[in-house]
Amino acid sequence: MSIVTGIVLYAIIWFMTLFVVLPIRMTSQGEAGDVAPGTHASAPHRPAMKRRFLVTTLAAAVVWGIAAWLILSDVVTLEDIDLFNRFGMGQR
Repeated sequence: MSIVTGIVLYAIIWFMTLFVVLPIRMTSQGEAGDVAPGTHASAPHRPAMKRRFLVTTLAAAVVWGIAAWLILSDVVTLEDIDLFNRFGMGQR
């Protein structure tokens, strides 16, 4: 795995983790009873994005470490996920 591949893999994992972390423990303005004018009642009351980004970064680093280890140690190879040749669709 090259350095660029590692960075791209981390970026993909980071954004996927962010979308998982965003709704966790989120209180809407409607639930808090403090709806700001011009906003929807389901908008976050106090988003705490700095903390969410930190949690996302730490969780993504752990997941990326596991994924990088699987790739670099050849536990999972390209032949393992090559479905065309595995099921005979790549041969004529």
